[in-house]
Amino acid sequence: MLVINNDCINCDACVSECPNNAIYEPDEEWAFADGTTLSGMFTKPDGTEANADEKHVALSDEFFYIVPEKCTECKGFHDEPQCASVCPADAIFVDEDNPETEEELLAKKEVMHG
Repeated sequence: MLVINNDCINCDACVSECPNNAIYEPDEEWAFADGTTLSGMFTKPDGTEANADEKHVALSDEFFYIVPEKCTECKGFHDEPQCASVCPADAIFVDEDNPETEEELLAKKEVMHG
């Protein structure tokens, strides 16, 4: 999974690069439906159910953040994470404490984009 650390300068260069709309502004609520084909109830890759339209509390009130459940590290879209490649502050990196396999990342992509 990718994360944005506190080196973020809130420039928003990463936002438009994300094919999953997994990156949000500080204090911005998020939903699975944002930028995906999801709507209403759906089954997540872990087998749990969720409402795609439900708004969730922001994960940061200080800098841009990545929703882990929506981030696929651009698997199925690009060869490398596009957000990290455009970040002028080098504030986006893989969270080594929470690695995901390519299979897990592609499963999230399939759920969100069919």
